[in-house]
Amino acid sequence: MLLDVRPLREHRAFRRLWLGTTASGFGSQLGNFAVTYHVWDHSHNAALVGLIGLFIAGPLIGVALLGSAVLDHLDGRRLALVTTYGQIGSSLAMASAAWSGGGVWPMLMLVSITSGFSALGEPARRAFIPRLLPPDRLAAGLALNHLSFQVALLGGPILAGVITAQSGTTLCFLIDAGSFVGSLVGVVGLPSTRTSDPAGQPSVGAVWDGLRFATSTPRVRGALLSDLTATVLAMPVAVLPVINQERFGGSPEILGLLISAVAVGGVVASAFSGLITRSPQPGRVLLGCGAVWGISLALAGFSDQLAAMLGLLAIAGGADTWAVVSRGTVLLASTPESHRGRVAALEHIVGVAGPHLGGLRAGLVAAGTSGGASLVIGGVSCVVGIGLIAAFTPRLRRFALTTWAMGGDAYRLRPRIGGVSPPRSSSPCRPARRRTPGR
Repeated sequence: MLLDVRPLREHRAFRRLWLGTTASGFGSQLGNFAVTYHVWDHSHNAALVGLIGLFIAGPLIGVALLGSAVLDHLDGRRLALVTTYGQIGSSLAMASAAWSGGGVWPMLMLVSITSGFSALGEPARRAFIPRLLPPDRLAAGLALNHLSFQVALLGGPILAGVITAQSGTTLCFLIDAGSFVGSLVGVVGLPSTRTSDPAGQPSVGAVWDGLRFATSTPRVRGALLSDLTATVLAMPVAVLPVINQERFGGSPEILGLLISAVAVGGVVASAFSGLITRSPQPGRVLLGCGAVWGISLALAGFSDQLAAMLGLLAIAGGADTWAVVSRGTVLLASTPESHRGRVAALEHIVGVAGPHLGGLRAGLVAAGTSGGASLVIGGVSCVVGIGLIAAFTPRLRRFALTTWAMGGDAYRLRPRIGGVSPPRSSSPCRPARRRTPGR
């Protein structure tokens, strides 16, 4: 089954948001490549490249957790606009640092500032999706969002490699800043996302309430842990410059190909995402794809042929795409509207901070061993971790969405949470009640 594009055809507001997100995402990939290459070019130190992850993950985790106290109480549209302006300023500052020949540490500080803006802006944008799409289009909408990311990841690093080789990293940062205009256009005119019945008041207690909900709901806990396992233990991007230097001569063009190979598999998997967006068992898809991700990266660590490595990275990227879509389906199906902003913040932490912490791990291991050894150790560790989650979280493994009594691919997205059905949402797109208890 091919990609389900009905959310783009049928829902104008979602289409506008998607196009804006795609434009800004493409620019962000140029910026991400430029940061990685800038640090490597100024240091040739794998540990410092891995340290980029810490400078991203640290402020992201802190700001996202604190921000989750108010995300369910603020106007998400206004928050998205303010943080986008902040990201534009940060990208321009990075361009200035690159042009003036700034070293590693000024760039890392600017990376931290950008990460803080992203920690608030991305969950705010994500909270739009359940408001813009009906329940039977949510999984397809998530697949389209991930396709947007994969298309950007596919084309961005390749173009960035060419631009960097010809003109340096400054132009990459300038394009990144300009691309955020697309994000602004996508957000302008969207409705407010302030929920009509948020749980609790904006406070530190609201943060703990969100964490309590996530850790006490087996499906949510298992879905988030599976993603952390895959990214923290096996994320390959930070070690790719090392492998490129060790095996392929270190040219920026080949580095762009290596990074984009993950996206090639992601785009292909997105094109056939109908196979999993219509699946009634997203938990099993999530766990299975996590295992494929780890196996593919471990095998890539043994390869010294460029074509073979690109193919294995592409397989890993395809598995990652299906895992991300399935994770989002599980989380949306298991979270009431009153906690949606806080769970979106936690998902953003896991989805963004996890890979960067994984980059730190990969860089440190590569510095002590080699790039290939880092990939192998990470991939094997990921497979073991996914196996443990599958064994000890049966509710995630057995979780199934029941179909409507009539019709094809629409699923009831209101499973019980912790044995108790969540309160009915005031949203016109609220999920329907399930007939059977959640597993």
